[in-house]
Amino acid sequence: MRTYRYFLLLFWVGQPYPTFSTPLSKRTSGFPAKKRTLELSGNSKNELNRSKRSWMWNQFFLLEEYTGSDYQYVGKLHSDQDRGDGSLKYILSGDGAGDLFIINENTGDIQATKRLDREEKPVYILRAQAINRKTGRPVEPESEFIIKIHDINDNEPIFTKEVYTATVPEMSDVGTFVVQVTATDADDPTYGNSAKIVYSILQGQPYFSVESETGIIKTALLNMDRENREQYQVVIQAKDMGGQMGGLSGTTTVNITLTDVNDNPPRFPQSTYQFKTPESSPPGTPIGRIKASDADLGENAEIEYSITEGEGLDMFDVITDQETQEGIITVKKLLDFEKKKVYSLKVEASNPHVEPRFLYLGPFKDSATVKIMVEDVDEPPVFSKLAYILQIREDAQINTTIGSVTAQDPDAARNPVKYSVDRHTDMDRIFNIDSGNGSIFTSKLLDRETLLWHNITVIATEINNPKQSSRVPLYIKVLDVNDNPPEFAEFYETFVCEKAKADQLIQTLRAVDKDDPYSGHQFSFSLAPEAASGSNFTIQDNKDNTAGILTRKNGYSRHEMSTYLLPVVISDNDYPVQSSTGTVTVRVCACDHQGNMQSCHAEALVHPTGLSTGALVAILLCIVTLLVTVVLFAALRRQRKKEPLIISKEDIRDNIVSYNDEGGGEEDTQAFDIGTLRNPEAIEDSKLRRDIVPEALFLPRRTPAACDNTDVRDFINQRLKENDTDPTAPPYDSLATFAYEGTGSVADSLSSLESVTTDGDQDYEYLSDWGPRFKKLADMYGGVDSDKDS
Repeated sequence: MRTYRYFLLLFWVGQPYPTFSTPLSKRTSGFPAKKRTLELSGNSKNELNRSKRSWMWNQFFLLEEYTGSDYQYVGKLHSDQDRGDGSLKYILSGDGAGDLFIINENTGDIQATKRLDREEKPVYILRAQAINRKTGRPVEPESEFIIKIHDINDNEPIFTKEVYTATVPEMSDVGTFVVQVTATDADDPTYGNSAKIVYSILQGQPYFSVESETGIIKTALLNMDRENREQYQVVIQAKDMGGQMGGLSGTTTVNITLTDVNDNPPRFPQSTYQFKTPESSPPGTPIGRIKASDADLGENAEIEYSITEGEGLDMFDVITDQETQEGIITVKKLLDFEKKKVYSLKVEASNPHVEPRFLYLGPFKDSATVKIMVEDVDEPPVFSKLAYILQIREDAQINTTIGSVTAQDPDAARNPVKYSVDRHTDMDRIFNIDSGNGSIFTSKLLDRETLLWHNITVIATEINNPKQSSRVPLYIKVLDVNDNPPEFAEFYETFVCEKAKADQLIQTLRAVDKDDPYSGHQFSFSLAPEAASGSNFTIQDNKDNTAGILTRKNGYSRHEMSTYLLPVVISDNDYPVQSSTGTVTVRVCACDHQGNMQSCHAEALVHPTGLSTGALVAILLCIVTLLVTVVLFAALRRQRKKEPLIISKEDIRDNIVSYNDEGGGEEDTQAFDIGTLRNPEAIEDSKLRRDIVPEALFLPRRTPAACDNTDVRDFINQRLKENDTDPTAPPYDSLATFAYEGTGSVADSLSSLESVTTDGDQDYEYLSDWGPRFKKLADMYGGVDSDKDS
């Protein structure tokens, strides 16, 4: 009965899939495909031509996700060599052999031991072989076979994104593409409808729709307006099994935003605006701001403002603030309350970016009326000109009137005005002005050659309100008068060759003039009258403001005359005529054949009685030697030291001898006190010596008398006695200074020289007991050992 069930299972598994009976690519040679498929029924032994290859096997099929308690039966392997006596043994190897799949080595039955998932592994490839139990030799060659896992619908569709984000322009037509969503199903798409997905919309109608097969979301409602609603949330469902009952499904959310288009024109919130501005506002001054509202966003909400018409079309301007999209009304030209008090403008606001498909909604612009009232202010005086230019001759006398300036108060009150000169522009006070009528006159003499233009500033001030003032530049040009004579352009010094011929040009003369005549300079040159008659040279005027010096004779001699001075008269052709006399120096020189100068010095004549060259050299050497001697003598005198009046070394009067002896320290109370030698009465009577010049002058200090000290007194008395009995002492009073250390010090010697001879370490802690002044030494010497240890 059990064997009957096996054959039924094999037949049920193999019957629906005849296409799976095709041979695998990896087969042992000699297994015909057709004969293997027939062996599935177990009744086709007669069809095998070779009993060695007479297997009863094929592809096996197994359902995934088996939930039974027993092992799942896969199929049976059988060889024609198996006579049922247990002499053959079936062996299974390959994917999952011994773990997922086991085989009964006696019967060839294959079973699955675990629950399988097609999505993890859809196909298992195994190898089977029948061997003789006794010999262990194979009776059949090893062959491969396949176990395929049949799919069941155990996976729901999954979208590629949990949340989709999409945008679509507002006012789009129906059917406009928005976004495409995609879901995948892990089931086998080739088996049944487990992986066939159908899309549907669960939320978002009637605004959007989705194509069931492609997942493309489109607009479903006409003229969706962003200004009314901007955000939409759409829920899309993906269901397998072709959307039939029992199919698995998954959902995703699509957030759709309507993007802005320019479908709203700008609109002013009010039709009329009023502003005020003082008449003194300079051009560019902002007066006020106006703003039109636009429901669009970004560049679709950008607004341009312009003045289209009105009385102040040329007096005012409007600019657009790009950040706030406001129109700023500004002053374009200077205002005058006395001329016009109120202006009316028509300002237009428009969109620079307009979409033609929305023009049917109307013009994308709006206009409003702006009224501007000009306020009166107290204005400063206004000159009749922006600048004044006056002229005056440089020979004008003081208090000569040059011209006048005019200014008046532009206000209706017409306040009187007074004039003045800004002295910062006329530091030398060359000009002055009449404060009443604005007449300009000179206060000093002028000179065009010193300064051609005078640039000054005139101030006009209201008498009733001095704070109101204005300025105007005044340019005064000094006209030229012929008051400067012409002069040589440079200093002329030339030469003439000794062998020069008559009428030979030796120098060309040029002149300059500080004046600037209207017709240009015209100079004339001539010799001075006192030199014209007997001169050896002549002047030739070239009539082009130059002249030439010509020789008047043949040959010149350096020994007769080495230098000639020619006075030349230069005159101009202006009125009044100005002239000057310049001197040209002409030197007589020796020249070569080409006329090049060689020497211009006169040579001394050599006579028999003259000095020879050797004598001249000897005289020069004597002079140099004498000069060196004088210099050395002066240097030696500077280096001599001042000799004292007392030459003898034995003379020790008033000498101070310093022994530099070391004292006994701060606690040495037996030390010598210099105060015992000082007599206050002697200090007052002390006088400076007259036999030597003192090097420095020090006034003695009055010191209080020290207490009586026996040790010091004995020491001084002994020194005085020795000095009185000294035969070498001078016969006059003298000062002797002695240094006395005292009887000793409790500190003993502080020298570190003896420390070298000691082998042991010295203890300097006792320095701390001497007071705060020795604490520094104690720290320095006491820290040496610690430094070494560290």
